[in-house]
Amino acid sequence: MPLIFNFMKKEFLQFKRDKRMLAVILAAPVFQLIFLGYAATLDVKDVKTAVWDQDRSQTSRELIQKYEKSGYFNIKYNVTSYNEITRLIDNGDAVMSIIIPTDFEKNLLNSKSAKVQTIFDGSDGNKAIIAAGYSQGVLISFGSGIAAEFIERSGKKELPVMKIPVIEAETRAWYNPELLTRNYMLPGIVSLLIMVVTINLTSLAIVKEKEIGTFEQLIVTPLKSYQIIIGKLVPFLILGFISITIVMTVMSFWFGIEVKGSIILLYFSSLLFMFSTLGLGLFVSTISKTQQQATMTSTFGVMMPMIYLSGFTFPIENMPELVQYITYFIPLRYFITIVRAIILKGAGIEQLYTQYFALFIFGIIIIALSSLRFNKKLE
Repeated sequence: MPLIFNFMKKEFLQFKRDKRMLAVILAAPVFQLIFLGYAATLDVKDVKTAVWDQDRSQTSRELIQKYEKSGYFNIKYNVTSYNEITRLIDNGDAVMSIIIPTDFEKNLLNSKSAKVQTIFDGSDGNKAIIAAGYSQGVLISFGSGIAAEFIERSGKKELPVMKIPVIEAETRAWYNPELLTRNYMLPGIVSLLIMVVTINLTSLAIVKEKEIGTFEQLIVTPLKSYQIIIGKLVPFLILGFISITIVMTVMSFWFGIEVKGSIILLYFSSLLFMFSTLGLGLFVSTISKTQQQATMTSTFGVMMPMIYLSGFTFPIENMPELVQYITYFIPLRYFITIVRAIILKGAGIEQLYTQYFALFIFGIIIIALSSLRFNKKLE
């Protein structure tokens, strides 16, 4: 044990001397979390809109104002032809166009149906669908207001139509009442940062020793292979916990996302996940001869597939069936599920025992295989 502790002390002293690496470990995750926290959002708040008001009536102007006051639509262009609409959408200057026909107000005053055409740039399907939903909400709200005014002018409590049973839906969103994408994305970003920090640091561990010539000194020491592995991984494990604490603090105080579940359970799940990431980083370091090669291998061979197949970038249920089966072998998939459930829902181990068991199994297997791959000898 004293040999391992001394070896770990040497690793921490090496970190202390390497100011750049220390900055990467402590400062980089904070800046990445802040930048990604603002950038990684699917919320649509500024839909650039062109309007062709052919009616030019008081009612049509009220409808346009309704769109502007909704907070989602930015009326930037007033056009007079379809050609202008086509040009604006083709150039990407407008995402949506509202076309109000000439008989809009007349039809409403005569209790007839009034049509409004909306055209969307469907190249970004997600944004177009969200904008269309916002537009539909504005039109429904405006139509309800028109109906209320008509009833008031008629002097009757209700319209002289047959009473039809109506189902009223009362919708509530749990865990994320504001329906902000950021609240869903940030816990996933925290998971990614933990993965990046631990895999990158560990993948450079053995390679750096080889490049600077200290690996030969390790060989002649009385340290056994497992002691070297423990001495290398434990400091990275501690640094990983430090990174988790920092980014969770930033997430809480900067973005106001509190952890609703158990902090202890969150750290325990992070420990299980870091067994996998540290093991993968160690494996990369044993098959790489230079730091550049280790960085490229860990980035494109390990981290990128994990990001794409974990459900962070693309929903797993939308993937082909074969790819869905492959995702079961991605540890990040289980960790993201755990982190989001603990932070947003306050879930406990009774709801997440399957994910915890999977992380534990992957951690043991990956650490074992990486340790077997490690050889205390020069290649």
